Amino acid sequence: MQLFVANLVVARGGRTIIDDLTFDVAGGEALLLTGRNGAGKTTLIRALAGYLRPIAGSVRLDGFDPERDVREACHYVGHLDANKASLSVMENVAFWQGYLGDGGSGTAAGDALWAALERFGLDALADIPAAYLSAGQKRRLSLCRLLVARRPLWLLDEPSVSLDAASTVLLADVIGEHVAAGGIVIAATHLPLGLGAARELRLGEQVAMS
Repeated sequence: MQLFVANLVVARGGRTIIDDLTFDVAGGEALLLTGRNGAGKTTLIRALAGYLRPIAGSVRLDGFDPERDVREACHYVGHLDANKASLSVMENVAFWQGYLGDGGSGTAAGDALWAALERFGLDALADIPAAYLSAGQKRRLSLCRLLVARRPLWLLDEPSVSLDAASTVLLADVIGEHVAAGGIVIAATHLPLGLGAARELRLGEQVAMS
């Protein structure tokens, strides 16, 4: 599987944010989007996820079912946690599993829910309304969706926000496992994520790859 972005142009509020950007990411790779505030990291993530329509250019995911929209290959985790405050921790994760699909059914689906909660240290809080969680717990709850539905392309916008050091290490492990299994991760971040061999795409006046 390989993601190809060619000559991408994206505008917001009448201003061009991403201008003629070209890059590719192969299965088994992680790409970090870095740059100053306003450089276009969130804009690029949202465009790749299909939430913003580019003015020009193309986004293509080779190796994915050509009859399915590229958005069906994506996990998108944005700035907002997108948890439903009135639902319990378990109900939130179950919602995302059902909404995103590809999470199995019956006993297998239930096992996946518990496994995700245990991995992110939320199993003891399964029956607690999400409204009562701390900021870090809410972020970990939003990240649980990565493990309850199979999606090859992960688009993460500041995924470590509100996480403590131990949880950031856990996130790096989860991302590393996805990449090792052939998945693709594109993460916008201001902070090191501890991903080791990840490439970097710096956005701004001078776009640079490393």
